[in-house]
Amino acid sequence: MADEFDALLEALELKDELRTGWVLRGIDAPESVAAHTWGVATLCLLYAEQAGDAVERDRAVAMALVHDLAEARTGDIPTRADDEHQQVSTEEKTARERAAIAELLEPFDADGEFRSLWEEYETRETPTAQFVKDMDLIDNCLQALKYERENRYDDAEENTAFSQYENLDEFFATAAPRLHTEIGETLFEETKTRYEREIGRECQL
Repeated sequence: MADEFDALLEALELKDELRTGWVLRGIDAPESVAAHTWGVATLCLLYAEQAGDAVERDRAVAMALVHDLAEARTGDIPTRADDEHQQVSTEEKTARERAAIAELLEPFDADGEFRSLWEEYETRETPTAQFVKDMDLIDNCLQALKYERENRYDDAEENTAFSQYENLDEFFATAAPRLHTEIGETLFEETKTRYEREIGRECQL
């Protein structure tokens, strides 16, 4: 079982891997990737039924649990609203994560079921994968709302990593064009409305 425990201990690094977007924005005590994973899985559990019969709730929850697992090895490479601010291309990010996920899951995945979940999420060709991605984006927006309400960053401090957006707008701008489902759109609009109430203006998308 040595291989299993080595992989397991490496996977648990997600508990300490901080979400890079929040770090760049200067959030005080930002969430870990594991905390984000829990948020996505919980949203999948609670909203899968509203996403329609084509979405499989149990599969969505399982997919949410593995969707960022590769980041235990690759680190969290954030998706930015504008392509010119991407530190790593989407293709390179996917290649790194595909190699990492194959090795991390190998001791537990004799039939390839878990890796299949990860691949399905990456390709986003099924209703379940599209729903899980939407819940990934919604969790990010909900976290932005939470940080805004709690004043967890200095919005007056100069921040070259977020020079084109005020407050936490970029996290909403990143999510908006990537949503695929009706429930995703509904949750996004409600979260954005509450965020706009906090900042006292319309969100820049």
